[in-house]
Amino acid sequence: MKVLLVNGSGNLKGCTYTALSEIAKVLELKGIHTEIFQVGAKPIRDCIGCCACKKNGGHCVFTEDSVNEFIDRAKEADGFIFGSPVYYAHPSGRLLSFMDRAFYANSAAFAFKPAAAIVSARRAGTTASIDAITKHFTINNMPVVSSNYWNMVHGNTPDEIQQDKEGLQVMRHLAMNMAWLLKCIEAGRINGIERPVLEEKIRTNFIR
Repeated sequence: MKVLLVNGSGNLKGCTYTALSEIAKVLELKGIHTEIFQVGAKPIRDCIGCCACKKNGGHCVFTEDSVNEFIDRAKEADGFIFGSPVYYAHPSGRLLSFMDRAFYANSAAFAFKPAAAIVSARRAGTTASIDAITKHFTINNMPVVSSNYWNMVHGNTPDEIQQDKEGLQVMRHLAMNMAWLLKCIEAGRINGIERPVLEEKIRTNFIR
C-alpha cells in the first residue's frame, strides 16, 4: 500500500513539508509506503473548464506542469494527504489549481481512496483552509481521515513547527488512522467487500 503526500507549498522543505514528513515516518513504521510529491514553486495553470481532458484519456491537455505526472501516480496510490500553507485564510493558490485540474481530469484516480488535508500556519486561517481542500474529497466518494484535533501545525519556520508538540502529535495520530483505514479497506476487499456500485450520475440544472 502507498500514500501520496502532496506538498502544496512553494517552499520544498518548509513548514508544510515538516508536517508531511512527520506523517510519512509513522506510515512507514506501519508498513505503508510513502512519497512526498512536490507541487513546487513554478506557476500552475488554473482549470479553464474546457473539458478536453474527457477526450484526452483522463489527462489535462496542458502539459507544462506536473499535474499529469501526479495523475499517473495517483492511479497507483491507495491514499492521499494534501498539505498546504495558509495564505489569507485559504490554501495556496497553486495547490487549489493543481487539485482542481487533477480531480476534474481524472476523478477515477482518486475515488474511494482515503484522503486528508493538513495545513501549516503562523497563527490563523487554518480551519477554512482545511475545509477548502477537503471539499475535493467529499465531492468524489473519498473517505476523509481525521485525527484527534484539526489537522494543523503552527509555526513560521520548520524549527518552530518542531516545537509545536501538539500539532506534530495530531499529524502522527492522523497517520495512524490512515494506516488503520487502509488496512481495513484491504481486509474488506480480501473478504469480498468491494467498492459500491453507484447510480448513474443525475444532474439537475435549473435555468433562472
